[in-house]
Amino acid sequence: MFLTHTADAVATLTLKHPPVNAINEEWVRAFDAKLDELGRGPRFTVLHIRSEQKVFCAGADLKEVRARMDAADGPDRMYAYVASIQRLYARIEKLPQVTLAEIGGAAMGGGFELALSCDLRIAAAEAKLGLPEVRLGLIPGAGGTQRLTRLCGPALAARLILGAEILDGAAASELGVVHWAVPRAELAQRAAEMARRIAGLPAAALAASKACIAAAGHKDRGGYTDELEFTRLLLSNPETRQRVQAFLAGQAESSKQIKKGAA
Repeated sequence: MFLTHTADAVATLTLKHPPVNAINEEWVRAFDAKLDELGRGPRFTVLHIRSEQKVFCAGADLKEVRARMDAADGPDRMYAYVASIQRLYARIEKLPQVTLAEIGGAAMGGGFELALSCDLRIAAAEAKLGLPEVRLGLIPGAGGTQRLTRLCGPALAARLILGAEILDGAAASELGVVHWAVPRAELAQRAAEMARRIAGLPAAALAASKACIAAAGHKDRGGYTDELEFTRLLLSNPETRQRVQAFLAGQAESSKQIKKGAA
């Protein structure tokens, strides 16, 4: 169901569950296991999630949904299923590594919620994205109502969720739902380049920045205090000290050259 590869501090997790990467109970367990496996493997700074299929992820496996709906304990089984997806996406959201979703095709329902659990999203301009659950009398219950609202505010979240609106990648970028939209032919290269560029940045600073950004979304957390504490920790980090010293040395040399030129 998944392929993983780690190189140059980038862990690439490729969805491989033909034909549409449908989300079922086995998929959730296998995804969790892959995250465990990556955690035991080589260190990485960026988790790059992409799809081998034309579709990024079409959402729930309809065969399993039908089986649950037909069962006497259907509501309880659906509750447990959606809760398992919520837990998986919360785990992805809380990873210390930067997460990048490369959306080459349709990302619908739970598939779009997977992308929303990532820090960054790059989509093909032609891709289709949306949370159409209300058409079925349901809600985007795997974190969609919460993450989309935090991402773009209640007004736009209401428009997209209550209207079951489907966006292409270009429109999603204009509305801030994804960070970048590029032609499909350029997507894989652009996403890989972006993952490598971010992976070249200090991992400790990226993780600290993620934690502070998350704190900004919670009024009961002291985000400013978090900034100060992480700053203290980073100033004791060998890589940070080396980078700052190199920067200051470069600035001093530039200043000398400017003074010589002025003389």
